[in-house]
Amino acid sequence: MSATTPAPHGDRPGRIMAGEMAEQPAVLRRILGEGAPRIREVAERIAARDPRFVLLTARGTSDNAALYAKYLSEILLGKPCGLTSMSTTTAYGARQDLTDCLVVTVSQSGGSPDLVASTRAAREAGAVTLAVTNNPDSPLAEVSEFHIDILAGPEKALPATKTYTAELLSLSLLVDGLRGGEGGAFGTAAKVLPDLAESILARQDEVRRLAARYRFAERMVVTSRGYGYPTAKEAALKLMETSYIPTLSYSGADLLHGPLAMVDHLTPVIAIVTDGKGGRALQPVLDRVRERGADLVVVGPEQQVAEAAAGFVLPTENVPEELQPILEILPLQMLAYEVAIARGQDPDVPRALAKVTETR
Repeated sequence: MSATTPAPHGDRPGRIMAGEMAEQPAVLRRILGEGAPRIREVAERIAARDPRFVLLTARGTSDNAALYAKYLSEILLGKPCGLTSMSTTTAYGARQDLTDCLVVTVSQSGGSPDLVASTRAAREAGAVTLAVTNNPDSPLAEVSEFHIDILAGPEKALPATKTYTAELLSLSLLVDGLRGGEGGAFGTAAKVLPDLAESILARQDEVRRLAARYRFAERMVVTSRGYGYPTAKEAALKLMETSYIPTLSYSGADLLHGPLAMVDHLTPVIAIVTDGKGGRALQPVLDRVRERGADLVVVGPEQQVAEAAAGFVLPTENVPEELQPILEILPLQMLAYEVAIARGQDPDVPRALAKVTETR
């Protein structure tokens, strides 16, 4: 049975999440085929407006995708880029001059009132507004000047999986289009992603063995640098919402500025080592974590995994550093799923959560 065809779990806890994780290669193919030309058209129309800086608006998993877009925008576009604080508009009523600013709002459902309200306010303040959603008929898409459909299909499990990787790929193609990538540089490089994702998702037994390390964990730390940092934040979120383990995520640099003091031999640490400049910048952090005697697991290149207590080797050869986060998160989604199952939880329906969170 292929990685994109979920096994029949019956009523087994987590069967919906497992099925949606398995759909991700197909979703990536859909974006590269059907979605890419539409994303390029939107990017070209926005680029013609020559926005002077970028603001990103999101919550939850989409906020981690937005953080990824922040790295892409600052590094590849050379434009100042920030993450908005929606409460300044929705709670405090503040109004900014957003003339010539690109405001990108990322949301799976496009239904949260604060996202809609802040986007409407941004458009009224002169911004070029773009909604990136999984629902082209959503209120957010309606109030935005431009819209990108991430084409993930219905997502029923409460933990977002396929919509996250769909957001990452869509945002990378958007930024590539904004910089005028000849022939779609990322589109060409991204063609290998669906097959690589399929190969990663087929390695569930490896992830299940890693999950056994965390069955009785009381807390965890996830760290990375550069393009891998949004992956660390998303992995921590997935672990918390599925298995209820308090999981802290840090940029490797921030981990050294104080929080390292809490790391000891009882602290599981997961490091996402991107194959590139971000991974090299993380090396001093890994050395310090090892000195503290932490149980270190590495997700990344083979050499880095070999030097850790355990890990998951990612197939990153010929994959640009900018696109590796689309692969990095996959074993960590599976890990969150397997840890939840091992702890007797149902990752499909985490307690106290709803699929559409209506913050205001």
